[in-house]
Amino acid sequence: MNRSKWFFHPVFVFIFSIIALGTSLFLYIYWYMEVSTGLESLVRKFNLNPDQVLESETWVVIMVLSILVAIILVGIFSIFVYNQKTLQLYRLQNNFINNFTHELKTPVTSLKLYLETFSKYELSRDEQFKYLGYMIQDVERLSDNINRILNLARIETKNYKGNFVVSDLARTVEQFYNNNTHLFRNCKINIQHTSDDIFLCNINILLFEMLLTNLMTNAIKYNKSDIPRIDIRFGKKKCRTMLCFEDNGIGIEKSEIKNIFRKFYQIGRSDNMSAKGSGLGLYLVQNIARIHKGRVIAESEGLGKGSVFTLILPYSPELQVK
Repeated sequence: MNRSKWFFHPVFVFIFSIIALGTSLFLYIYWYMEVSTGLESLVRKFNLNPDQVLESETWVVIMVLSILVAIILVGIFSIFVYNQKTLQLYRLQNNFINNFTHELKTPVTSLKLYLETFSKYELSRDEQFKYLGYMIQDVERLSDNINRILNLARIETKNYKGNFVVSDLARTVEQFYNNNTHLFRNCKINIQHTSDDIFLCNINILLFEMLLTNLMTNAIKYNKSDIPRIDIRFGKKKCRTMLCFEDNGIGIEKSEIKNIFRKFYQIGRSDNMSAKGSGLGLYLVQNIARIHKGRVIAESEGLGKGSVFTLILPYSPELQVK
């Protein structure tokens, strides 16, 4: 049963159609050339008028037919590519829904269990604080997932409010870290810059902090080290400001790097690390970078060797003077 199904697979049908159409065009031209050669020999043999036997317009007809067949081939190929991309997006979206449902269901189940424990048993003060801490973590996880969905909708519809202001990236990153130390417990964050370095860029503070949240929490989430580490470096290259986030996490296979910024894309690993993501974090990061007329590139030497994410933003020389 499974062997017979491949005959009806879209890829096989497409390839078979292309081969059949191309073969028919080739045979038609080949047949016409053979017939024309035979007719020419008859014309010479019986001294007939060539214009009565061989119409010059025939070559025009062949050329027009060839162009039409080429257009049909291009159309079929375009439909095939579009169909494959649609199917791929559907699979990614389906995978996202399954994983995201798990992401929502797990903390809700955990919260329910803790609340039932509170209602059934007498707990000491220390145990209460321990369970409350777990519950706060679950609430933060739920809030993070919900915010990602809401922010995705706002960014894609370009309905995200906020003004762009000239800010020093180094101070903005430091302030973000100081205001969100609870996100980086038991982590080592190194922000490398001197007080003399100024990296002024025109940014939307709310969106930029969202970008930082996704990049830095990803570096911690996908990390098996005892102490997750993120080294943040700043630099300038030509008319660009470079902001690098280097971590000691699980790394990325080189074949996966070109896909990680796609919507709903999740790296398929056999461990539990891949189940933690929603497939939206890096997609949001790249879109926020584009809103700022920049981009994010990823680099990794492979699994187990960490990753480097570099945010590239434009800067104007006049901003540096002010």
